Amino acid sequence: MKAEKPYDVTVIGGGPAGLAAAVAADQAGARVLLVEREGRLGGILKQCIHDGFGLIRFGEKLSGPEYAHRYLETLGSTGVTVRLLSFASKITKQEGGFELVLVSRGGIDAPQTKTLVLSTGCRERTARQVNIHGTRPAGVFTAGQAQYYTNILGQIPARRCVILGSGDIGLIMARRLTLEGAEVLGVYEAKQTPSGLSRNIAQCLEDFDIPLYTGRTVTAVFGQDRLEGVEISRVDGEMRPLPGTEERLACDGLILSVGLIPENELAESLGVLIHPATKGPVCDQRYMTMVRGIFSCGNALQVNDLVDYVSESGAAAGRSAALTAALPAAGIGGDRRAEGNFAELSTDKNFLCISPQRLDLDYAEGEIPVFFRSREERGRTVLRVQARDRELFRRNYAQLRPPEMERLLLPLGDIDLHRGDRVNFIMEEA
Repeated sequence: MKAEKPYDVTVIGGGPAGLAAAVAADQAGARVLLVEREGRLGGILKQCIHDGFGLIRFGEKLSGPEYAHRYLETLGSTGVTVRLLSFASKITKQEGGFELVLVSRGGIDAPQTKTLVLSTGCRERTARQVNIHGTRPAGVFTAGQAQYYTNILGQIPARRCVILGSGDIGLIMARRLTLEGAEVLGVYEAKQTPSGLSRNIAQCLEDFDIPLYTGRTVTAVFGQDRLEGVEISRVDGEMRPLPGTEERLACDGLILSVGLIPENELAESLGVLIHPATKGPVCDQRYMTMVRGIFSCGNALQVNDLVDYVSESGAAAGRSAALTAALPAAGIGGDRRAEGNFAELSTDKNFLCISPQRLDLDYAEGEIPVFFRSREERGRTVLRVQARDRELFRRNYAQLRPPEMERLLLPLGDIDLHRGDRVNFIMEEA
């Protein structure tokens, strides 16, 4: 059954990015539908009981549920239609918009919308995706699963465990499990440098005397019904296990914090161009993808360190979607790559990724937020931004680390860019 009237904006995903997008779109005057496949809004924030959220967005230190509650309170005063326990199984382009196929307990229906905001978040890599061999015993968890067991279900997933990967959730779970009485034998990282924020390394490992081993990885698991042990091996510069360095550790839990993958299957089904570095959609400064009328934000766009940045991109995407929905519908769903009036953000080899990747010159004014990561750890660095033989921006950094995303405001008001121009980002030693 189709909705009587198309929505102006439909937001897919009710985590921090989706909540911010729905609220911002409603405040911009749009008729908004928010679709969430779980029974409660808030996304991963629901199980993140540690603090550190909201320092940028709200100017105070909040837990994950407290941060989500701020947006839920605001959402309650809006006219946003919320659909929980609803899964968007398919989205198709229609004249002047899009049609969704939503599956819920009530059956299947097909609301229509003028624009889409994809805030679908990301998923964790599993043991098989990082080539850990062996049996399939109970006791192997992703860090998010272990966090859910501990913080939501109130059940400790292991008593003696190894953590593979030094991502932030893995570090936080090392501390959390220690506080619950588990023995964390160590955090093992295949890279030569840790992958988490510096503050989490200090607060979660150093403060609790939990050892961090770099240049090592788990190569096998042992056990039938329950995990009995893991094999640890040293790795070379290409992160390949070195024969003869194997060491077996007895444990009943292996917690994996080995990276996140943005969830973009819906985006790809709609022909959205995906960037190979971020694994999220290529977008402009308004968070519109290369398909007109489709926007992306939060961890679906790129994996963020801070939820504050997730909400920032969600709010910007929601506002942009509302403004786009108010325009004539001609061209919605079309490919912008050929017709768009774009300049490109270009980086040298020292950058791991940058977002946005395009500047829509029809909206190039004021200052726009740009996010980037360095490819390697660096000391004192000068970042220069050039376009049309002019330096637009310069900033000095004491250090840069790949795990820590950097944000800057790029001024566009004092330069005349043309279609096809490149805005070049360059890192140099200070």
